[in-house]
Amino acid sequence: MFEISQLRCFVAVAEELHFSRAAERLNMTQPPLSRQIQLLEHNVGAQLLDRSSRVVRLTAAGKAFLPEAARILRLSEEAGLMARRVARGEQGSLAIGFTSASGYTLLPEVVRRLRERTPSIALTLKELVSTSQVEALNAGQLDMALMRSHVLQSDLISLPIKTEGMLLAVPEGEADTWPEQPTLACLHQRHFIMYSPYEARPFYQMLSARFEREGVVPDVVEHIGQVHTMLALVSAGIGAALVSEACARLQFDGIVYRRIDTEPVNTVCTYRRNNENPILQLFIREILPTFQAGR
Repeated sequence: MFEISQLRCFVAVAEELHFSRAAERLNMTQPPLSRQIQLLEHNVGAQLLDRSSRVVRLTAAGKAFLPEAARILRLSEEAGLMARRVARGEQGSLAIGFTSASGYTLLPEVVRRLRERTPSIALTLKELVSTSQVEALNAGQLDMALMRSHVLQSDLISLPIKTEGMLLAVPEGEADTWPEQPTLACLHQRHFIMYSPYEARPFYQMLSARFEREGVVPDVVEHIGQVHTMLALVSAGIGAALVSEACARLQFDGIVYRRIDTEPVNTVCTYRRNNENPILQLFIREILPTFQAGR
């Protein structure tokens, strides 16, 4: 089987039709160049160059072989370029999971910054609740996930990416019965739409802990996994709900949002500890810090 170096020598001679000029072009001397051509002809099993006169000519076999040799060289160069681009995180693919809430403001900004830094990459975006994102990460179906902060197993790493305040969403028809500056205490024994302990476990655990700490017992009328469904129920007058600031971008009629006096909530970027995807590593190294710095 011939080697790439032999093809490179042949193409140079075929294009120059002169051994000395081809050797100079390749930054080598003429004897090793001639040897490479001989080895190529031996491996191909046909004479490619006619050296019987003072002028070098391509044989019929050489003329047929030249475009294929040039194509192989081009493909080898492109393959090397692609490998280098992938290694630098400039080419390849990245699978991102995100919750519905992070899809309103955070995800578009993540995609925009990735596209600016690495425009040639292929992105796969999957909207999943947090528990499903963890399962997809463990199964290798996601490279990274944008989810609420919660306790994870040791083979997953979570880094903070965004902090948001909380909003109380109340039915417009009941807005007058709620304080202008609400606290968690005002939810005591009021109709409340709670997050599902299964699909939305991080938010459920967080709010449950805060209610217990404050001695607040809302009248939970529904447990919901997706925030847009939760807000649709608020709009229908079923009860109030607590959502992150980003959710106010959802334009539901019949809802009044009020900032509530409670701790903010964190969104984290979660990924497998052993994931060596160069694009993921580039995101963690170069792009994630811009979110953490508020840029």
